[in-house]
Amino acid sequence: MSDPNLISITRPSIVNPAPVKAETKFPTEIINLPSRGWFYPEENPLSSGTLELKMMTAKEEDILTSRNLIQKNIVLDKLLESIIIDKTIKPEEMLICDRNAAMFAARRLAYGDEYEAVITCGRCGMENNVKIDLGKMDNLPFDFEKYPRGQNSFDFVLPHSHVSITYKLLCKKDEGLIEKELETFSKISKEVTKEITTRLSHFILSVDGNTERNRIRKFVNEELLAKDSLALRRHIRETMPNVDSSFNFSCFSCGLERKEDTPMGVGFFWPNG
Repeated sequence: MSDPNLISITRPSIVNPAPVKAETKFPTEIINLPSRGWFYPEENPLSSGTLELKMMTAKEEDILTSRNLIQKNIVLDKLLESIIIDKTIKPEEMLICDRNAAMFAARRLAYGDEYEAVITCGRCGMENNVKIDLGKMDNLPFDFEKYPRGQNSFDFVLPHSHVSITYKLLCKKDEGLIEKELETFSKISKEVTKEITTRLSHFILSVDGNTERNRIRKFVNEELLAKDSLALRRHIRETMPNVDSSFNFSCFSCGLERKEDTPMGVGFFWPNG
């Protein structure tokens, strides 16, 4: 009998279990990537659109608890390096959407589909203990045929200034550069974070065809209208491939019902604390 408190999301994103290879000591599974491999060069193994992972073991738990790796902010990279079967794949070069899919799949393979989390209600502030079924996640729909295969670039005309923008999907390496820049800015100024302009500067590949980084930064910092910035960020968020990690949340206290994103807190890889 199913648990009435288990919150369903969508459909499974892990395909049939892969046969255990002779050189593999542990069972593996193949997941479908949200990007379908569409935006990787043909020579990249991720262009196949799938990723084979092995089940986590106590060895990977050691990685997750390594203070040194946590302090260096590379603990998840090391985890992925350990469980990805194809060792030519570099986790820091995976698109964020595919990396998210790999992390959800790793958690499922290690501890199962049920994930207990605490969600704070946005209306009344009450903490709700919920159970989320990770096995019913799926990749968001995306019209890949609109874009050339093997190219990580997208065009968008800003609706108010009519400036033509070309942008890309970010990978973990890009996120690392953004974090370093923001850390540097925080040491210079405690009042302004520059989160939006820094992130957009890394997203954008060209402005009206100009690919010079100084020109892009100048445009973002000095010329980009707020309403165009909002439109661009909404466009990027609404059109990029990703895992649908949302679930139907209902507050037991005030009855608020809405979609929430699955949190990846401390308990994500440690379901029993």
